[in-house]
Amino acid sequence: MSADDDTQLIGELANLLERQVELARHGDFAGLERLAGQCEPLVARITAAGLLENPAYKTERERLAKFYRDIQMAISMQKDATGEQLKSMRKHKKTLAVYRGSI
Repeated sequence: MSADDDTQLIGELANLLERQVELARHGDFAGLERLAGQCEPLVARITAAGLLENPAYKTERERLAKFYRDIQMAISMQKDATGEQLKSMRKHKKTLAVYRGSI
């Protein structure tokens, strides 16, 4: 593989990860999963070629790592928000049960 091919391959992965970050922030987990499937073959090729171990790609490696951290953080935030919504729904359900019991 040429350096241009290597850079293009890493760039494709970076673009997909950037899109995954946005999908995760918006809670689109189906879209996130679909893009993860598209990332798999790129990651396999990059790993097989050992591209990110090359010091010449240090900046790209750090950029990709940041995208993965951002995805994890966005998923965690969505998980927390979903937990809060669930907690609120349970509270409302209990309140409705009390009202029904008093009628």
